[in-house]
Amino acid sequence: MRTPHIRSLAIALAVTTAVTISAGGGATAFAAPAAQGATAPAASTGFQPVIDAARTAAVAHASATGVGKDDTLQATDVLVDPDGKQHVRFVRSHRGLPVLGGDLVVHLDKRSAYTGVTRALRTQVAVPTTSAKVTAAQAQAKAATAAKGTAGAARLVVDARAGHTALAYQIQVSASATAESGARTVVVDAASGAVLSNTPTGDSFISPTVQEKLRKSGQKVSPALGTAAAAPFASARASGFPAAANGTGSSLFVGNVPLTTTQTAKSAFTLKDPSRGQTETRDAGNRQLQQFSAGKAFTSTNNLWGNGRASNRTTAAVDAQYGITSTLDFYKKTLGRNGIKNDGAGAHALVHFGNGVGNAFWDSDCGCMLYGDGDGQTFAQPLVVLDVTGHELTHGVVDATANLQPTRVDADDNQFGEPGSLNESLADIFGSNVEFATNNPNNPPNYLMGEKLGLQQKFLRRLDKPSLDKLEGTVDYWSQASYDTEVHAGSGVSSHAYYLLAEGSGKKTINGVAYDSPTYDGSTVSGIGRDKATAIFYRALTRYMVSTTDFHDARTATLSAAADLYGASSTEYKTVDKAWAAVNVTAANTPAARG
Repeated sequence: MRTPHIRSLAIALAVTTAVTISAGGGATAFAAPAAQGATAPAASTGFQPVIDAARTAAVAHASATGVGKDDTLQATDVLVDPDGKQHVRFVRSHRGLPVLGGDLVVHLDKRSAYTGVTRALRTQVAVPTTSAKVTAAQAQAKAATAAKGTAGAARLVVDARAGHTALAYQIQVSASATAESGARTVVVDAASGAVLSNTPTGDSFISPTVQEKLRKSGQKVSPALGTAAAAPFASARASGFPAAANGTGSSLFVGNVPLTTTQTAKSAFTLKDPSRGQTETRDAGNRQLQQFSAGKAFTSTNNLWGNGRASNRTTAAVDAQYGITSTLDFYKKTLGRNGIKNDGAGAHALVHFGNGVGNAFWDSDCGCMLYGDGDGQTFAQPLVVLDVTGHELTHGVVDATANLQPTRVDADDNQFGEPGSLNESLADIFGSNVEFATNNPNNPPNYLMGEKLGLQQKFLRRLDKPSLDKLEGTVDYWSQASYDTEVHAGSGVSSHAYYLLAEGSGKKTINGVAYDSPTYDGSTVSGIGRDKATAIFYRALTRYMVSTTDFHDARTATLSAAADLYGASSTEYKTVDKAWAAVNVTAANTPAARG
């Protein structure tokens, strides 16, 4: 459960061409790969009328959108399809206060006429007063105690996440010395002083439940490390500085890899990629840093990085930088997304985060990846694996789009609920796609997650038959219990649906990995291919999902996406329906409360 952030306005044309408008109003365009079907460059101006039309439509159709007279809408994304359809994502304020869980997407036709809405909140927002009984100082003290850290400023918000609305304070609490996952966000009821939520800002790859199981069992993982040979080529040297340069990294997991770096002088290089929006990895110095800028830059005199062993502090940085740039390349080349927030900016990472941290995180407040060095017990190596990075950076993409949130978080930081499960599933889906897009022979692509970590079950999760994951107890099919299932365990529902859509049911061997995907109803599903399945799920995420989207909503979202891309009578559309039915998600069994 992460805090919604107001982003720069990103305008994307289908999955092909995008324009990013900065806070100052300027715009820059980039063209996506021809394979995605881009036919014309995006215009640099003229999107304000789309936003205005969507806002007007939201008010005019208040009974459908839930927008009340005391609400104001701020656009965070505008997406215009090649056929002219428009989708505007809004966050909401009520009586001048930000609303948690009040997001919505307004859909318009090519003439900017209202066609529908996707909304997180099923009722209108209403609070009897905006005057708090609890003072900001009292709320800060409560938050500091609950999160065991130092409380920042308290801001008044309207909390609408639990199906009812309450005036509340939202407070960021800095990490304590022993908190593995960093800072936390605490929401305190402004009337009673009760803590409504207390959640880490970071998404961890290894859940608290799995960590505890591994520690109790005494399991020590044996990761599959790469073999780094002598650097095969020297760096390219520029005559003017700073300039892009071609370097080589000796990684921990995938051997030697090419790295684009920044040359700052004749014999001075920084591990920063100017060709990918200044993507950079820094050293946290085994501190739990809250800001990327506090990290120490990695530098070199010869543009050769790491030595393939964790004892060299730069080696983990090589894996992290390679994983991040590979993930950015996947999103841009495959889906036309230019950066995590689709704003052209690069991504950041801090390696050697904290002391004894056996995990990796996406931190939405930092806007960066955080990698620990291992806990010295279960994990003896940094978790800088390619699919781990692809998974975690996808949490950043989800944060920047639907911002899917769990329904609750327990005292041990385990998250629960279908929207959070869907978040984890999408991270697995696109994380595995990063492997396929990168296609590194030292890291063969597959539908397994965390297979190089060295776990006894040979993977952490898998998409074809999720229940083979015994560590997390991941499920294959939806049931009423999914509403309150731990998010990693629950992720199997939509991950399984995606695999069936892409590859179909039954036995199949891909890149040496044997799969055998079952179905709930005994049906046979013929896959439409990974490329089409990925395009459908990405379009569903960016246009038809919001912070409360559950599995039945996701079915509707992917059907809408398939209809947009291939037509409502297409094989692709029908297969989406079959894939969800094969994991027991159907129109007929939609929970009554969601109907």
